[in-house]
Amino acid sequence: MVPSEVAIMLKLRDKSIYSDGKAAPVALLDWYDIGREILLVMERPIPCEDLFHYIDTKGGTLQEEEAKIIMTQLIHTAIDLEDRNIFHQDIKTDNILIQSHSNTPQARLIDFGVSCLAEKDSILRGFSGTPINAPPEAFKGFCSPGSTTVWQLGVVLYETLHYRGDFSTMDFLEGDLMIDSELSEGKKSSFS
Repeated sequence: MVPSEVAIMLKLRDKSIYSDGKAAPVALLDWYDIGREILLVMERPIPCEDLFHYIDTKGGTLQEEEAKIIMTQLIHTAIDLEDRNIFHQDIKTDNILIQSHSNTPQARLIDFGVSCLAEKDSILRGFSGTPINAPPEAFKGFCSPGSTTVWQLGVVLYETLHYRGDFSTMDFLEGDLMIDSELSEGKKSSFS
């Protein structure tokens, strides 16, 4: 038996996912089954930091143009994962690395630990990602790969454009989160 995270990472070895314009997953180099644990040997892009800390180093929010570059890469990758029937389940700023070796940030998706194989329109019982970012339907005991991925990308967008924008689905559902009034009209409509 191959653990699901390893199987998914092996499925992602296809070079087409590493093309420009995508937030390519960090590559699995090797893996070892050492009894009760699995040891993964992963690529380590240098220099890089997770998107959460990257936003913090930029003063707590990103400029709209930079957020657009990162989000475009994430969207292309989400589409590619969906085409491969891979449901990440935990897309968040902590699980996105930003390589800063050039003027244009390069996003890299990490942590496939709760990912699974599922078709985009399937309905899954429960939700395995980070609870604070869970899609609204997760509170009813189910989720769907397509809509959950879109929700999580929206959470990432919110957190990139809002100063100290820690998103909470419950706060959103209760109407306690507001869209920054200084965002351009195009960006505001992304949240509608």
